[in-house]
Amino acid sequence: MKKLFAVIFIFIATLSVHGQNKEKIKTGWNFGPLPAVSYNSDLGFQYGALCDIFYFGDGSTYPTYLHKFNVELSHYTKGETIAHMFYDSKFLLPGLRVTAALSYLESAMSPFYGFNGYASPLNTDLTKNSSYYYMDRSMLRGIADLQGNIFNNLAWMAGLTFWNVSTGDVQLEKYKNELSLYEQYVASGLIKENEISGTHIEFKGGLVYDTRDMEAAPTKGYCAEVVASLSPALFGDAEAYGRIMASWRQFFPILKDNPVLGYRLNYQQTFGNAPFYLQQTITPLYLRQIKNEGLGGKNSVRGILQNRILGDGYAWANIEARIKIARFSLINQNWYVALNPFVDMGIITDDRKFEEQSNKENELLGLYSGEDYNDIHVSAGMGLKLVMNHNFIISVEYGKPFDKRDGKGSLNIGTNYIF
Repeated sequence: MKKLFAVIFIFIATLSVHGQNKEKIKTGWNFGPLPAVSYNSDLGFQYGALCDIFYFGDGSTYPTYLHKFNVELSHYTKGETIAHMFYDSKFLLPGLRVTAALSYLESAMSPFYGFNGYASPLNTDLTKNSSYYYMDRSMLRGIADLQGNIFNNLAWMAGLTFWNVSTGDVQLEKYKNELSLYEQYVASGLIKENEISGTHIEFKGGLVYDTRDMEAAPTKGYCAEVVASLSPALFGDAEAYGRIMASWRQFFPILKDNPVLGYRLNYQQTFGNAPFYLQQTITPLYLRQIKNEGLGGKNSVRGILQNRILGDGYAWANIEARIKIARFSLINQNWYVALNPFVDMGIITDDRKFEEQSNKENELLGLYSGEDYNDIHVSAGMGLKLVMNHNFIISVEYGKPFDKRDGKGSLNIGTNYIF
């Protein structure tokens, strides 16, 4: 890990010797094509291709883009395939921001660690070379959102998300005869027959108050969001449910714009009968990552096993410093390199079938640890960012949990700050 950071830093430092050019105003089309080569401790090595495409027009709005497109097609060695298209613009329709995404994710080894965090035991011997903490999952998701200004920095949002999800036992040949935690949850009734797969539409509405100077990598300001969603029972035997998500993000420039101290506070509560496979879904106002899942993993509580913390309600916080260590111009683009040391934490505020889970221990072993579910999960780590034109961000982060019940830590390579 230390060698990886050292190599990247020396490479960037060498480039920066060629001059600290004054930042240029970008115009027209800008492309960020990359091989989708990365590593995620939960998913394995990734290979494929991705491209961020920005259109700045005459440059009068820079660093705010007029249109953004993102496409990705990739595969992880633990069996997950991603096909993703994304679009965002404040200028397509007068007075409205349009955001849309279409994603297909198919995973032969999707993590499942049970309900209620520490109430579900973690056997570290089964986290490697075993399918015990995995399931098969495929997901088709479509998102269409609109935002419009009310006055000053206050805006409304409305939209919908379409889900079609299917789960099952791991089908890889070498694991076909292996018992999994997912199978035990199905057999015990903790996962009901009507939530093994299903189709859902979530109707969303919310408010946002945003004073940040930019979205992708802010240096000052704050953003407050409240989003409520409702999914009526429209398809098959799916049941109705609702959700509310509240978020507060704030950024403080310590010396002009470097370093910057940022933090995020989030809370989400589910009501009704959402299927287990949507309980880890975070309802964002803006989709920063392809997978909007937590808690645990690279998008919420970094370093903790992906989806380790699953309940009907949960809260989490992220605190990090963003320290620019080099600025340079390369291939006619504006670049900088930043470090982001961080501390993350999360907690379950409302359990999912906790009483039923504890009672099932007499039927099937390994479903309940005998511990409480509302202990705090904490992790800390360091990130390295390579940022082009304040919008295209390559990210390398390593996080380690404070408690071994949350795993041993994880390295994640991807794009964007998580908030």
